[in-house]
Amino acid sequence: MNWVKKCKLPVVEAIQYKGHPCIKLEDLWNTLHNSFNSAQAREVDLSFLDETPNKTTTMWNPFSKKELIDVIKKCNNLSAPGPEKLTWSHLKSIIRSEDCACKFIDIANACINLGYWPSHFKTSTTVVIPKPNKATFDSLKLYYLIVFLNTIGKLFEKMIGECLQFHTISNNFIHPSQLRGLKQRSTMDAGVALTHIVQLGWVKNLSTSTLAFDIA
Repeated sequence: MNWVKKCKLPVVEAIQYKGHPCIKLEDLWNTLHNSFNSAQAREVDLSFLDETPNKTTTMWNPFSKKELIDVIKKCNNLSAPGPEKLTWSHLKSIIRSEDCACKFIDIANACINLGYWPSHFKTSTTVVIPKPNKATFDSLKLYYLIVFLNTIGKLFEKMIGECLQFHTISNNFIHPSQLRGLKQRSTMDAGVALTHIVQLGWVKNLSTSTLAFDIA
C-alpha cells in the first residue's frame, strides 16, 4: 500500500485463532466473522428507556433542498464507494437535476415518516486492513476494518444527524461539557476549559468522575 512503509512478511504466515492457524479460506472467514461481528445477534435490554423522563415532543420538519446540498458539499469525492459503487462525485452530479434532488428529498422524508430504513442501506462491504509497521500479522488485533455502506443511505444519515444535532443543542439536551463531535466545538475548546479549571485551582476538589470534559 502506498500510504504505509513496505514490510517484509514471512513466506508463510497464518492468522492464529484460539490456538489454531487459519489454513483454509473457510476457517479464515469464520474467524473474521465470529471476531468482528460477535455482537450482530446480541440482544439489547431496552428497559432502561422506561426510566427516562418524558420530554415535550416537537414536530420533525421535512428536509429541504438546501439541507441536502449543504450536507453533500462536505462529502469527499475521493472517498471509496459502497456496495452499489456510487461515489459522492456521482451523487453531486445527479442532484444538479432539480427532479433528482426532489426525489432524494422525498425518499429521505418517507424514511422518517414511515419509520423505515431500507435493507439495502444496511448492506455493507467490509475490508480487513493490516495495521502499518507491524513485524508480524498472525493475530486479529493486528488488523482493523473499513466498512463501506450504501452511499445514498450515508447521505440520508448525514442529513438526519445534522437535524438531530440542531434540535438537541437548541433544546439543551446535551451537557455543556460535551465537546466532541459537535459543531463549533473542538479539542482546543476542551483544552482551554481544562486550563481554566487548573488555573483556578479546582482540580484538587475534582474527581475523575466529575471531570466530564471529553478531550479524546
